Amino acid sequence: MASSQLVLIASLLLAVAFPLITAYGKAPAKSTEKTSQVVVEGMVYCQSCDNYGSWSLSGAKPIAAAKVSIICKNHMRRVSFYKAFQTDKNGYLFAPLEGFKMGNSYLDHPLHSCRVKLVDSPLENCDVFTNVNYGITGAPLRFLDKTLRRSNYEAVIYAAGPFAFRPAYCPPKPEY
Repeated sequence: MASSQLVLIASLLLAVAFPLITAYGKAPAKSTEKTSQVVVEGMVYCQSCDNYGSWSLSGAKPIAAAKVSIICKNHMRRVSFYKAFQTDKNGYLFAPLEGFKMGNSYLDHPLHSCRVKLVDSPLENCDVFTNVNYGITGAPLRFLDKTLRRSNYEAVIYAAGPFAFRPAYCPPKPEY
């Protein structure tokens, strides 16, 4: 009887110790977890005086270092994410929404909960906000079915805009 109890105790000790013994001395397993991210892209322009009062961007020039904000609200209409981003030298916006968490609700999805707005233009001669593509009131995101994939990274890309500032003064158009 004592020997059967000893065998039982020894087998229990081996069952507990075996995973520790086999893991000892081995390198930790690589994380194969893939990170997914939401990214917003768009453009910011200086609208030509020729198109003053319209949504046309014909003749517009890209604005480097323009600031744009992305605001996301949850299903209770409370701000759940806010961050301002800056365009590159070509006026292109690439905004990874690091820290953005989608809630359980369908309404917390980026397409429904996020809006993009103009914040600032670095150009003194082109710094008046326009509502081209809802740059003032807040542009909804558009799904492009575009994904950036790497081995341990995936970014789902949405678009907004293009947006525009305009010059404060445009000479009057000649009347014929």
